[in-house]
Amino acid sequence: MKRFNFPLRPVAVIRAHQELRAREALALSIRAYAESAERLAAARARVAEIESVMFASRRGRMRAADEAAFFQAYRRECAAEVEKQRLFLAARAELDRSREAFFEASRRVKTVERLEQRARESYRLEFLRSEQAGIDEIAGRRSIPREALS
Repeated sequence: MKRFNFPLRPVAVIRAHQELRAREALALSIRAYAESAERLAAARARVAEIESVMFASRRGRMRAADEAAFFQAYRRECAAEVEKQRLFLAARAELDRSREAFFEASRRVKTVERLEQRARESYRLEFLRSEQAGIDEIAGRRSIPREALS
């Protein structure tokens, strides 16, 4: 019997490449999300530090110029924190999108793999049937007496 040939092999190869690209995109998204989370945490730490300095300065004598400078720095850091928060949320949305794309690509690959597995099983059963038919034919020839053949 001829060798097994899966007709959807090119589709399986293309889907495997798509899954690989989706996995790489997911890895990049995870990395961007982690970096964004680190930047947001650093921005929040800077805001907290400025707040603590501002509150500490209010215990003693306060100069209006210092207070104004602290307030300006505080506003800049708060604006930076808001921007980092926006970038963090965008990175999370991108992570969710790329994760969903990867899961979809993985499902598509598994679908082709299941089809190939079924085709292999069908091929194997057909091969075993034809082999059994050949064995039955040989056994049938041996059971016929030689006088009947002549």
